[in-house]
Amino acid sequence: MADRADFYDVLGVGRGASSEEIQRAYRKLARTYHPDVNKDPTAEARFAEVAEAYDVLSDPDTRKRYDAFGHDFRQVPEGVDAAQWAQRGRAPAGGQRVQWSSTDFDDIDLSDLFGEMFGGGRRRPRAPVRGANQEVEVELPLEDAYRGATRTITLTGPDGPRRLDVNIPAGVVDGQRIRLRGQGSRGPGGGPPGDLYLIVDLAPSKRYRVEGRDVYVELPIAPWEGALGTSAPVHYPGGTATVKVPAGTSSGRRLRLKGRGIPDPKGTPGDLYAEVRMVVPRKLSDDEQRLFEELARVSSFDPRRSR
Repeated sequence: MADRADFYDVLGVGRGASSEEIQRAYRKLARTYHPDVNKDPTAEARFAEVAEAYDVLSDPDTRKRYDAFGHDFRQVPEGVDAAQWAQRGRAPAGGQRVQWSSTDFDDIDLSDLFGEMFGGGRRRPRAPVRGANQEVEVELPLEDAYRGATRTITLTGPDGPRRLDVNIPAGVVDGQRIRLRGQGSRGPGGGPPGDLYLIVDLAPSKRYRVEGRDVYVELPIAPWEGALGTSAPVHYPGGTATVKVPAGTSSGRRLRLKGRGIPDPKGTPGDLYAEVRMVVPRKLSDDEQRLFEELARVSSFDPRRSR
């Protein structure tokens, strides 16, 4: 394992990096080396290396074992002291034999640990090692977050790339992790596969703004609609709704449509907010010109003084 790159070096972070720093580093590298984006022959192997490093360092328990035992962490039995494990491959210091006590390792069979090193001893087959988890970022338009979607993704691993059709349920939000059991990397030596995590990335939209499960959309209205009140259609990712605009509505007012935001299969859906924007005609007809001039003459309303 000595020739393998340190996982922290692979991601370009320090050993004291926070989970957020590790995630940011992974996302940046994953976008750079993903085989669907980068056609360089070495990109696939680099992407697999980055994915494995993130899989280990993003899990607090796995990261702790990696910090203690390095790349051997998957083969080290539970309960082994890190300092004692490090001694296993060292020559006795000063010509003195290293003395081990059975109490140092609780119920661990020392012949299993050191039989291969010193020769002889009873060997017991190792338990199969579970494969690494994998993580893939999936970009979705907001419409698919409302209704669900199917995506074909490409996964990389020691056996080469493989394609997988995945169903993304309705009601996902930005940054959500979707776990697919047993769809990660194969376990070495016939071990069970790891899991696959899909990370939802909602695509930016020119029409909508999203905050959690709440969705914001602009509602243009005419001056007379704001003054007199009206009912107006609002188009949103879930369809079309009608919103009541109260008389005296100005630009910037938010009109709430409860439960029309991103659905939540396990709870309460978000809300839809129609943000009013007053729009005036670019060119007036003769009648419109006359009526606006009449309104200006008879009205005492001063928008600058009334604020």
